[in-house]
Amino acid sequence: MATEREKEELYALDISDVEWQSAPDSPAEERVEIAHLPGGGVAMRNSADPDTVLRYTQAEWRAFVLGARDGEFDIQS
Repeated sequence: MATEREKEELYALDISDVEWQSAPDSPAEERVEIAHLPGGGVAMRNSADPDTVLRYTQAEWRAFVLGARDGEFDIQS
């Protein structure tokens, strides 16, 4: 788990020049975008609300990706 200091440093980064990426087939008006940050962190936002940005440490992002791959976020019908 990220320490408070790690999170503070992550949110202190200037990300005004990062390159945002999204899935190629995402609708342009509302899509999830990510940007890779120095030190392995990742920023995530919704293109419909680009001023709200979540930031994850490298460990947090890795845990998220592994969980997604393992089906933790699959929708149950």
